[in-house]
Amino acid sequence: MTEHEKDREARLRQVRQGYEALLQRSRQNPVTATAVCCGYTREQVEGLPPEAVAGSFGCGNPLKLSAVGEGQTVLDIGSGAGIDCFLAAGKVGPGGRVIGLDVTPAMIEQAAATAAERGYANVEFRLGAADRMPVDDASVDWIISNCVINLAPDKPAVFREMVRVLKPGGRVAISDIVLTGSLPPEIRTSAAAWIGCLAGAIDQEEYLEGLRRAGLEEVEVVSRFAYDATGVLSLFGEGAEKPSCGCGCSCAPRAPQDRSLTLLAGQLAGKVWSADIRAVKPLQK
Repeated sequence: MTEHEKDREARLRQVRQGYEALLQRSRQNPVTATAVCCGYTREQVEGLPPEAVAGSFGCGNPLKLSAVGEGQTVLDIGSGAGIDCFLAAGKVGPGGRVIGLDVTPAMIEQAAATAAERGYANVEFRLGAADRMPVDDASVDWIISNCVINLAPDKPAVFREMVRVLKPGGRVAISDIVLTGSLPPEIRTSAAAWIGCLAGAIDQEEYLEGLRRAGLEEVEVVSRFAYDATGVLSLFGEGAEKPSCGCGCSCAPRAPQDRSLTLLAGQLAGKVWSADIRAVKPLQK
């Protein structure tokens, strides 16, 4: 195994362990306010399985950026407990299909159980990593993703995979964490900051250029909002030794134990963004 492969496996293992812990926490202390804050309407949330809402760790609502329609195929990269998949299921209807992809087995198990129990016949969940997706070439009309690609150790590979699985003319709607500038080493090497969707984030222009280099067009940031110092701290929860409550934009921060972390959060205020991004795969000539 190459060093690149070792690093990749170590990072994916860290993500799996972190999100298994977050899922367990959500079962013990379910919170729906996060989903409402992140761009979902209260009506949407109330119409969804509560376990899917409680297990949501997103930073936006990618479906609001999309025009998903009847009979289409939607792929959700990093589907978690399934909140966006179950919303998409209503849009594609019985003639369409929704595929949820996640690297964490516990997430797949819970989401699949929810789909079976609630009768979501047009939704399926697959275990797999975003840079090596178990999805056929040119088979997807829409890719959605909610605060997940920042977690990927090899983002260019993820972008190439997105282009591979999209049909010609297929579209992308992403909510993700991006930066203005770079992060200090203390953040980049923090396990809690990685699980909290901060340490793996990259500069916004690098992100957009990565999508273009992979072959996507009409790449644009539709909207974004900046995290203040309190918001940055919320990505850590209590501090660097404990995982945050995920990427959710209303994760309630608790007083950090590390004063240096507070100072770093102040330096990053206004430089960490939740961005809504759209793109399209060009039609073949």
